Amino acid sequence: MDINMDITKDMFERVPESEKDLNTIVRPSETYWQDAWRRLKQNKLAMFGLYFVLFITLLAIVGPPLVKMFRGIDYATQNYKYSNQPPNSKFWFGTDMFGRDIFVRVLYGARISLTVGYAASVLNLVIGVLYGGISGYFGGKVDLIMMRIVDILYSIPMMIYVILLMLIFKPGLGSILVALAIAYWLSMARIVRAQILSLKQQEFVLAARTLGASNARILLRHLIPNSMGPIIVTLTLSVPSAIFTESFLSFIGLGVSVPKASWGTLASEALEGLQVYPYQLLFPALAISLTILAFNFLGDGLRDALDPKMRK
Repeated sequence: MDINMDITKDMFERVPESEKDLNTIVRPSETYWQDAWRRLKQNKLAMFGLYFVLFITLLAIVGPPLVKMFRGIDYATQNYKYSNQPPNSKFWFGTDMFGRDIFVRVLYGARISLTVGYAASVLNLVIGVLYGGISGYFGGKVDLIMMRIVDILYSIPMMIYVILLMLIFKPGLGSILVALAIAYWLSMARIVRAQILSLKQQEFVLAARTLGASNARILLRHLIPNSMGPIIVTLTLSVPSAIFTESFLSFIGLGVSVPKASWGTLASEALEGLQVYPYQLLFPALAISLTILAFNFLGDGLRDALDPKMRK
């Protein structure tokens, strides 16, 4: 167009009224986490899972002390006069063969089972994220060696670790936690490594390097925070897996020792009288099932809420 051309009104066209609202802000701007929380709240199953997890965690913390305070009993209190009582107004979940209140033992078992689950998530967060982040960021021979170590550890079943630990330590919560520390972070390391490999070529990493940021700062302040979506989902889904692992190990006698109670030991003790006293197995099995289901609902909801592709 000639720059000397006169500008006239005929060169312009008035915007129709129907198009004036196209650029109107229909809702306030939201951060990534605000948008994720908004979409998580719209998922009813995920919110049920979140509320149930908070409820069972709070109950595991304050339940046994309150029962001890008001009723004067704990998970190991025996009273043969009340042996094998069915659920009633005094014993909500009934009693076992030693007259111990199953409700109190389920509450105490929640402490141990949830401790194992949360410990697995902490191990995933600390060991798995750092290990996978370092492997993916430095790449090359470092990545090759670190991932081969992961492959070797991943190829050994976790049960082997537990049985070997039984030869060194006595069966108990400590042995289970050590076994989790050896094997439970491997999947997280692989996931974080894949995320870091895809992110470290982005422009914001180049900008950080240009400004003189150290490798540790780039990894901890830029790459890992940008990978938090998959990390949080994996952490959430690792908790029910660890709870089930602990329950299984306790069920076969490799968990906490009597008189301590986890949900797995309660299920194991109730197995002998299953046909006569089915309620003794029902309540610990129900606690395991509902807790694992709640964590799975929450994990699925977080996966959808944190996925940028699901944003509307």
